[in-house]
Amino acid sequence: MTSQLFRVALFLVLGLLGAAVVLGATPGRAEERRVVVELFTSQGCSSCPPADALLLELAKREDVVALALHVDYWDYIGWKDGFATPAHTARQKAYAASRGEKMIYTPQMVVQGQEAIVGTKEMKLADLIARHRVEPQAVDLSVAHANGVLTISAQGALPYPVDVCLVRYLPQKTVEVRKGENAGRTLTYANIVTDWSVLGEWDGRAPLSMQLPLEGDQPAVVILQQKGFGPIRAVADLR
Repeated sequence: MTSQLFRVALFLVLGLLGAAVVLGATPGRAEERRVVVELFTSQGCSSCPPADALLLELAKREDVVALALHVDYWDYIGWKDGFATPAHTARQKAYAASRGEKMIYTPQMVVQGQEAIVGTKEMKLADLIARHRVEPQAVDLSVAHANGVLTISAQGALPYPVDVCLVRYLPQKTVEVRKGENAGRTLTYANIVTDWSVLGEWDGRAPLSMQLPLEGDQPAVVILQQKGFGPIRAVADLR
């Protein structure tokens, strides 16, 4: 077995061990120990395909909410990423600013809104997921969808306000890249974010109850994130 295959196999084993702790959880609820991983990537980045492949594996895990945010700052080198938006670039820049950093890059993963790592560091990523998976769950978040209406409910005791975010994504898409650094390659992407909206602010203390229309068949994720691009405190999804 090659070293790369060994790393992937080990990563998947760690994922299966993590998934075991959430078996039997109620669908649509914020399962304890789930971890949000955001990948900032681009079809025009030659270093990104290994990270994109890693996110494909992450998307299969029950203990992880894996999200791909395609950025637009590599479009100038010959291939325009059809999934990229300026909003994703702005989010990555905001994360960097919150950490006092001046540069951004791809592929980059942000784990639970806190640690930023190179998106191909499988073992570092596995360590971070394992660490965040055992953190206490301070918020009980649940979501439900019926008759075109999304209902969001939460209870907890946070010492600071959080943004209530709604994320929609495309589960999977294969792209034939014809120009740029990845010209001639056929690449498959997972959990491609199509919209990331802040629905409002919750003070983290009084019970939260929100309702809003939800159209379309794309999966939806609700994320509670400390304001100022801080830690993610809860996540629940509809698939």
